[in-house]
Amino acid sequence: MRRLLLVAVMCGAVSGAQAADMPDLPFLRGSFTEGLSKASVNWGGTYIGGHASHGAADMDFTNSGQDLLAKLLNNVDLETEFNISKWPLLGKAHMQSSGFGGFIGYNFQFSEAVIGVELNYTHGNFFGASSGGQARVFQYPTDYVTYAAASSSASMKITDYGSLRARAAYPVGNFLPYGFVGLALGQANINRRADVDLNYQYVGTAVPPLPNYGAAYGMTDNANSHFIMGFAGGMGVDIMLYAGLFLRAEWEHLRFSKSNVETSVNTVKAGLGYKF
Repeated sequence: MRRLLLVAVMCGAVSGAQAADMPDLPFLRGSFTEGLSKASVNWGGTYIGGHASHGAADMDFTNSGQDLLAKLLNNVDLETEFNISKWPLLGKAHMQSSGFGGFIGYNFQFSEAVIGVELNYTHGNFFGASSGGQARVFQYPTDYVTYAAASSSASMKITDYGSLRARAAYPVGNFLPYGFVGLALGQANINRRADVDLNYQYVGTAVPPLPNYGAAYGMTDNANSHFIMGFAGGMGVDIMLYAGLFLRAEWEHLRFSKSNVETSVNTVKAGLGYKF
């Protein structure tokens, strides 16, 4: 019995000595979930960068001349009866453009999430225009044949645009996929014109005949270097390369509504930034 106890004590001493000499690895402590080691990227802090972009814009001028026509036809009987200002005169325009710009922002990093704010700017050149007109003849008012013609034209040129955005991201190693929403900002030249020509021709039998009469009206509205605002949204990914230097790939959607011109801009961007 004493021999068995002595052997047990010696085996325990040898086992303890061997364990003391081995490295302190996680699996020796009964855990397989943490791994040996894992480096993490610190995305928190201020960052700045530049980008190149290419995109397309769609401008809807359908309703852009209606307010001008309504002012020209205020208190005119034909407008009350036939809604001339609502006639569909203009259409849509589509264009593409490339640009360049920059961004600056700040990230707050938590254990498994990153949130931040960013100002993003692009200089480009999106230009669209539309024009059109209609003419109709009415048996109105009584004993008159009336000729009415309305025309309108509009153009819009966006040269500078961007967004003030809030970002939310989930870091995955060196990758930071993110989404954002915010305020779309831009500078545009918006030029509009509307014209109306009305002619009343008497066709009755009164003696002497009632007079013919008519008039032509025109109105322009030019807003150059005009500040426009709207909605911004999109997504992208930042890829950390080395010591704060990162690549960016992004899609951004901007939507503006000004002077009854509905505009949407979609761009893809590739950029290079640095996080301090």
